[in-house]
Amino acid sequence: QVQLVESGGGLVQPGGSLRLSCAASGSIFRIDAMGWYRQAPGKQRELVAAIISGGSTNYADSVKGRFTISRNNAKNTVYLQMNSLKPEDTAVYYCNADGSLRSGGVFNSWGQGTQVTVSS
Repeated sequence: QVQLVESGGGLVQPGGSLRLSCAASGSIFRIDAMGWYRQAPGKQRELVAAIISGGSTNYADSVKGRFTISRNNAKNTVYLQMNSLKPEDTAVYYCNADGSLRSGGVFNSWGQGTQVTVSS
């Protein structure tokens, strides 16, 4: 199957920035989409940002203008640049990827999550 490894989380003050990365590995034939989700305590997991094969992106309204998702296709890696962070952004951030395997099957994989805490 496909494994995803996230990095870049941490503690930052309001107004600060963090850059998350997620690298996919395994028997990947093609990645169709990668995205970032987050889940705060007591809340449902929500989509933060996603990027598809053609390069188009979409963002949650709460992060538009502050977060930017990008990818490096050669490295099967997706990034989330987070600027102007707010306490409301505090959550565990999860990477997600879906696509096709070399075997002909499809996959939808999740990373282990990385904690982002925005606090003064």
